[in-house]
Amino acid sequence: MNSARFHAWLAAFQVALLSTAMLFFAGSPAKAAVAPGTVLLNVTTTLPAELSPLATARRIAYVSTSVTGSTITATGLIITPKSNKKNKTVVWGHGTTGLADKCAPSASQAVFWPEARAAIAALLAKGWTVAAPDYPGLGTPSAHPYLVGMSEARAMIDSVKAARKLDSKLTTAYAVDGHSQGGQGALFTGQLAPSYDGALVLKGVAAIAPVSNADIFAPLIPGTPGQGYLVMALYGLSAVDPSFNPNSVLAPPAQQRAGVLQTDCLYKILDTYDGLTPEQLLVGGALPDPVIAKLSTHVNPAQTAPTAPVLLVQGTDDEAVPYFLTADVLVDQLRAYQTVTVDFVPVSGANHDGAVFATTSQVADWIATKLA
Repeated sequence: MNSARFHAWLAAFQVALLSTAMLFFAGSPAKAAVAPGTVLLNVTTTLPAELSPLATARRIAYVSTSVTGSTITATGLIITPKSNKKNKTVVWGHGTTGLADKCAPSASQAVFWPEARAAIAALLAKGWTVAAPDYPGLGTPSAHPYLVGMSEARAMIDSVKAARKLDSKLTTAYAVDGHSQGGQGALFTGQLAPSYDGALVLKGVAAIAPVSNADIFAPLIPGTPGQGYLVMALYGLSAVDPSFNPNSVLAPPAQQRAGVLQTDCLYKILDTYDGLTPEQLLVGGALPDPVIAKLSTHVNPAQTAPTAPVLLVQGTDDEAVPYFLTADVLVDQLRAYQTVTVDFVPVSGANHDGAVFATTSQVADWIATKLA
């Protein structure tokens, strides 16, 4: 699909989405109480070349809830294997794409990352239906609460409910698998599931290079090539905390670049903020402790006990999420609860995306043991 046709299609989908959502949410109180997972709109869509021989897909708009419990609309893909189909669902949580609507993977194959395609292919090969949410705010008018774990978790769980609305043969058993931002969302799903997923039964959580421990991680970012991630995280925080304004901590040179957050996606964002000194990025060159505390509240998994077995995968040469953060901190935090098994797989020499490519079969096999 060329660029003009894509933008015309996306605009038409969003108009239909908004019109449908208005019918549900702007009408009677009964409509406003529509159940999470309800499918508002679904259309056939084309998968990337690596996946189209394996599966068919529907792009959906569905009901979810915000971190405050209000009813919202989310979008994503439901991907159904063409052969060897089992009646189980696995959620794929994608890594960071950006904040703008154009950064929704269900609408743009440009941000349907290669490592995501490889991971989903391995899940489809097992015969599982894959629910691939965009996360709230990507593809819908609201702001994207980037790295707000409980927001991602709700969208992930509700995508399973939506998949079952489209295919009544899917059982209540499901698993989650995610990378980076999606790995963080997967871990939050493991914490939230019993209190939110209703009749569903979470069987396992696989998290590859998950974001964690913002209190340790965020202060390390100023002055590094990952500064764009921190800027996005500050805007993600402002999406759920109206009392916080990113411009209260971003220095003028960083503020002047903020337009990129709505016009472009991940790599352009990273390029835009790369090269700034810490003082050009942040007022005083560092995050204030109260802001770090706010980030930690929303970003850090392992604040409560995991409720399903966990698999953590981490590349030793990860340039985005430091190896020690997972291997030396997060693993111990999760194991300290002693509620479920927590397996850890280090991937020697692998960078952030390479850890996904190196373990697609291993992760799928692990999930299979939990769904058996």
